[in-house]
Amino acid sequence: MTAWQDPERITALLDDTETWAVVGLSGDPSREAYGVARVLQQHGKRIVPIHPSAPTVHGEQGYATLADVPFPIDVVDVFRRSEAAGEFADQAVAVGARGVWFQLGVVDVEAYERTTAAGVSMVMDVCPAIEWRRRG
Repeated sequence: MTAWQDPERITALLDDTETWAVVGLSGDPSREAYGVARVLQQHGKRIVPIHPSAPTVHGEQGYATLADVPFPIDVVDVFRRSEAAGEFADQAVAVGARGVWFQLGVVDVEAYERTTAAGVSMVMDVCPAIEWRRRG
């Protein structure tokens, strides 16, 4: 197990947070972010779509950037390729998010080091939907 897949950190982010900004969430049901955002809602999370077109998805108003969100964000869930994801970890720290979550296959060790050094919890290469299924 790597430091960024720490079970205690995963549990804390799943159980002790409410508002999840989902970077890359559009209204396209064929995209992975769409289904994961629905699972987040089914587990009581408020989702906030973050996408350049600022769509409304699953009944929640979207915003073009994290900085545009006018209320506190607990977790920033990033659906971007590894080479593009780190900037969103930095933005999450800048807006005061409590956690950053990089989806399956998304790893940026330098972003992890910057984010955790700033005191923000982070997991990478993990899917919240899969983690909830594992719990039963």
